[in-house]
Amino acid sequence: MALTFELDPEIDGTLRDGIAGLWTDVSNAGGAVGFVPPVTDDDVRPELAKHLAAMAEGRTRLLIGRDEDGAVAATAFLALNTHRLMTHWLWLYTVMVHPRHQGRGYGRDLMDAAARAARGIDGTEAVRLTCRGGTGVDRFYASCGYKEVGRVPDAIRVADGDDRDDIIMLLPLGL
Repeated sequence: MALTFELDPEIDGTLRDGIAGLWTDVSNAGGAVGFVPPVTDDDVRPELAKHLAAMAEGRTRLLIGRDEDGAVAATAFLALNTHRLMTHWLWLYTVMVHPRHQGRGYGRDLMDAAARAARGIDGTEAVRLTCRGGTGVDRFYASCGYKEVGRVPDAIRVADGDDRDDIIMLLPLGL
């Protein structure tokens, strides 16, 4: 069964808890979403609060995917670029699919939904994201049409002696 996607859902406690749980589960499964396992919901809540504050300020939009039971199964945050010379592209952050749903094509569905959402934001011509090297996720993003446009060697320190490249990728929307 496919995920059901919604842009700018109403934020309530259930959704907040669902996103925190998703973020925790993805992190603990080794997902490169800003944390290194092990983490708890309490560890991710402050970062989630920052995302939600940016949403309240109108700087960020939330795309969620729900599974057949209505549970939060995927997310992506679309951060509008506020620099006056760069408003023609946006950032895609915290792209996650729950580990129990991986391998079903939901990641590609999420990326397609994010591109559709970005196309619907007036003036947006491209989507930019970064990802952690050494995970293989850059190959996934490339298969979704993203091109590597930059790389900062050893910019992400996962642990002492384990530095990873920060890979910058871009999807022109071809309006």
